[in-house]
Amino acid sequence: MMPTALSLDESPEVEMLLLCARSHLGGDLAARIELLLQGDIDWKYVGQKAHQHNVGPLVYKSLNAVSPEHIPRRVLDQFRKTFLVNVHRTLMLTHELLAVLDLLENSGISAIPYKGPALAASVYGDLTLRQFADLDIMLRKQDVLRARDLMVSRGYQPQFELNGIQADAHQRTKYELPLIRNPGRMMVELKWEVVDKYFSFPLDPGSLWERLQPVNLDGKEVLTFSPENTLLILCVHGTKHLWRSLRMICDVAELINGCRDLDYDWVLREAIRLGGKRMLFLGLSLAKFLLGTTLPKDMDRRGEEDPIVEKLARQVKKDLFGEPVGSTNLIEQTFFHLKARERTRDRIRYGYGVTMTTTAGDWASFPLPGLLFPLYRFIRPIRLTGKYGGRLLKDFLVQL
Repeated sequence: MMPTALSLDESPEVEMLLLCARSHLGGDLAARIELLLQGDIDWKYVGQKAHQHNVGPLVYKSLNAVSPEHIPRRVLDQFRKTFLVNVHRTLMLTHELLAVLDLLENSGISAIPYKGPALAASVYGDLTLRQFADLDIMLRKQDVLRARDLMVSRGYQPQFELNGIQADAHQRTKYELPLIRNPGRMMVELKWEVVDKYFSFPLDPGSLWERLQPVNLDGKEVLTFSPENTLLILCVHGTKHLWRSLRMICDVAELINGCRDLDYDWVLREAIRLGGKRMLFLGLSLAKFLLGTTLPKDMDRRGEEDPIVEKLARQVKKDLFGEPVGSTNLIEQTFFHLKARERTRDRIRYGYGVTMTTTAGDWASFPLPGLLFPLYRFIRPIRLTGKYGGRLLKDFLVQL
């Protein structure tokens, strides 16, 4: 059974973050925040976690609206400074997105922005409340290379230098092409799928284009994915990244809170068809138990049927608010991803894909001439075995 709450042992600082990490506060939430402000708060921890989880704009808005006089001046000033920096970057990225969309449209390339400014405007209702660092644009696969060339003409460069045979393999097995301009300031990810093929979540890109909705970005109307498809994408994306950022959970919560007519029956049918039901309910349960999101009763009941969802949700909460962690290694990712899939065949495909799908890292580590490129399929398992020993294979077999 799902727990009645995941937040049984949280500190006042964690509770403060969870209460503030939302675009709208009801009277009860505001009263609870004000009560917490009467006690001792480790503001250094709050600031660090807000920054780490990319929810600084939401936290600042909530604190400033409830009771700014009870917050140390230096703390509020730092939150305000960070908020204004994010406003500047958000507007810059939104302006760049519109310019890129115009560039592609003028060349006859259809493009759909999602996450980033599109999600901020359509779900949060305010561009400045969602913190993001790059731009995600969905293209039809046949348009990717031409779009890449147009982006190069605008001053972008592919993040990875790939020769012809590598570029073909990348487009065949991966799902995105990151391009950068002014390193550290601007990144655009051209996507033709929503996730790696080996993730075994075959959401048809073509079907995404059939369910689009308009959103206003800085006075211009653009199309983005429907709330239903966006919810699926957010839950898959969050699972792929182990839900290591509270902002990912905020995205799900804000979408649900803002879309009262969301077609949950369609979402559930699609999730079941694609083998992503557990990922969907994991995202929903995190939004409910960490951010108080109200779910339809039927979805709530269905979420209680899978005890693995609760275990994964508790693991996510522990990782979110425990000691800071470094980059996640392949073994941690693999174990989490395997547990997040309900179908054995998807776990097998995932395990095989992780082991056999070569990457830019493989190609850079062992440069081979084009004629020997097929050997990378044998080199990668050897590399993984040498790096992780037998633990990965042993635990993968246990998951089956």
